[in-house]
Amino acid sequence: MKKRSIITLVVIFGGLFIGLVIFIAVLMVAFGLDDGQLTEPSIGVVEVDGSIMSSEEIIKDLRRFEEEDLIQGVIVRVNSPGGAVAPSQEIYQAVRRLGGEKPVVVSMGTVAASGGYYVACGAEKIFANSGTITGSIGVITQFFNVERLVERVDLEVHTVKSGEYKDAGSPFRPFEPEDEAIFADMVFDIHDQFVEDIAQCRDMEHSEAAQVADGRVFTGRQALELNLVDEIGSLRDAVDYLASELGLDDPPLIYPPEERLGFFSELFSVAIDSSITEAKDQTRPRIKYEYVGPQ
Repeated sequence: MKKRSIITLVVIFGGLFIGLVIFIAVLMVAFGLDDGQLTEPSIGVVEVDGSIMSSEEIIKDLRRFEEEDLIQGVIVRVNSPGGAVAPSQEIYQAVRRLGGEKPVVVSMGTVAASGGYYVACGAEKIFANSGTITGSIGVITQFFNVERLVERVDLEVHTVKSGEYKDAGSPFRPFEPEDEAIFADMVFDIHDQFVEDIAQCRDMEHSEAAQVADGRVFTGRQALELNLVDEIGSLRDAVDYLASELGLDDPPLIYPPEERLGFFSELFSVAIDSSITEAKDQTRPRIKYEYVGPQ
């Protein structure tokens, strides 16, 4: 009798365990935790959005698409006013490197200026909307001085430095001509790097590129006249162009996967989102949303 009870318990708990495994497998498929592989030739889309302060994630996405054989070409969608010099240069170099392996086309959104344009000029072809704000090719650094404010509040600042120019640009001391010369050399060297890369990518003489690299901003239509972009068109136009070049008929657009949470964290998050959505649905009319693709 005791042996039969033990066997019954084993069967019950075994069945529950198998059921739990099946339940988890179903959830993983339902919530997309097992994305699988691409099954047909596609176009990858990498977005450079907002101020450029870091390059790590964007470069990771570009490399992922470079290594995926079914990603036949890449659209880099730029909507950025610029940002820090070094990450802009790193993304530009990554775009150039990818262009050596697969066709890369840039589509400019609302703005692609300064570092945003730096990134864009790494592609073999640039599309801009006629009203896109672009250009702003240049480098700027600014300093402020608070000496009078410090004196007014009767505050003393003591500085210990290892070299004469270690505190150059400090707001607590005058900005001397020697300081200005140091920072001017730095700014103009970075600016010259920018101009050299534009001249190379846009097939311009250095002097020609320098003429448009005075900090001015342009519309997309003006940029076309200045040879800073290649075509006036939307993201859809850029996709159609690249698909035609690749000989693909309406290929799917693949965006880099988002970083996922752990399984139980994601499951908990989905449960909360579902509860919130259900509560909202009780108090508002139902509206059907339809994805119609990029405009």
